[in-house]
Amino acid sequence: MAFNLTSRSFEYGTGIPAIFTCDGDNISPALRWDEAPKNTVTFALILEDPDAPGGTYTHWILYNIPAGETELETIVPVAKKLDNGAIHGKNDFGKYGYGGPCPPKGETHRYFFRIFALKKKLAPESAGNHDDFYEAIKNNVLEKAEYMGTYKH
Repeated sequence: MAFNLTSRSFEYGTGIPAIFTCDGDNISPALRWDEAPKNTVTFALILEDPDAPGGTYTHWILYNIPAGETELETIVPVAKKLDNGAIHGKNDFGKYGYGGPCPPKGETHRYFFRIFALKKKLAPESAGNHDDFYEAIKNNVLEKAEYMGTYKH
């Protein structure tokens, strides 16, 4: 079995419910992963919209999720640091935490939740934005899993 990411909030490849978007409560959906590599030290998560007009738009960065964790419940707090030690980077809205789908009116965009099993913890300020995130995890990824949903505003 391979490293796997799922959600009970919506089915893979289908529409993300409005409650998780800028049209609703803008709360994060529930995510669950399993079959992580045995030597995983921590997880890092990013949510990206590759269909954004100006290029890939980052909606969520969360890293240093403890290796013992296997899920994120609905409504992850938007604090920079979480009680379990995980750290939020800034999304492209300029905020810490989750920023839900919000494509231009009439456009359907794809949203990719990507989780990475990492072989070491990241330095606290190392993954503060999209570019820093990918630089920080480079040469540190054991395995990656992905889950995709769509949204039309």
